[in-house]
Amino acid sequence: MPYNARMAKLSDRAWLMREASRITAALGETFAPLCEVVLHDLTIPEHSIVQIENNLSGRSVGDSATEIGLARIADPHFPDVVANYANKFPDGRAVKCTSIGLKDKSGKYVAAICLNVDVSYLNSVGAYLSELTRIKSEHAPVEETLGARPKDVTAMILAFAAARNRDPRALTSEEKGELLQELAAAGELERRGAAEKIGAILGLSRSNIYYYLRKKPRRKRSPNQRNPG
Repeated sequence: MPYNARMAKLSDRAWLMREASRITAALGETFAPLCEVVLHDLTIPEHSIVQIENNLSGRSVGDSATEIGLARIADPHFPDVVANYANKFPDGRAVKCTSIGLKDKSGKYVAAICLNVDVSYLNSVGAYLSELTRIKSEHAPVEETLGARPKDVTAMILAFAAARNRDPRALTSEEKGELLQELAAAGELERRGAAEKIGAILGLSRSNIYYYLRKKPRRKRSPNQRNPG
């Protein structure tokens, strides 16, 4: 039988319940496992529950309507949507609920979809995260850097000299100039007492250090570069 013909044979109530059932299943699948989704047929309040997804309340298909469902049956002006109100499951777990009423063409409530979110688990996770991120003190007894520690200037000088198979004091004038330029670029000479410390390692006076820094580093000649004719 064609789809349109099958739909034409359904009553308005049957069609509405069919669509509501599909929505209930989709919501349950989307918000599993912490959200119970219940479809009520309010035309049979004593056995209104016709579908339960992610059963968290312990109820069964065929159980009766809740107080909100009964209020809807009694009053067509009852709010269509009651969102995010507090409730509890029978075992005491905290629940956040939303109830959506569905009316037929005459304006009478005939069904409801109810979402019941178990927030007890989420509250526990929230409490755990709050404790995990709690800071006892804004300041440690000493300032601590957790990143990679920069090399000490002594280690930098020794590494430079070792790469050239020399003692730091035996570096050539050009090499000392190159080293001092590197240390200046790294900000090492801005540290308090740095010039004196570097000078002691290289065998230079403070004035010698700044003399090297004022000199422009010589450009390395290419092996194929010739002197001007």
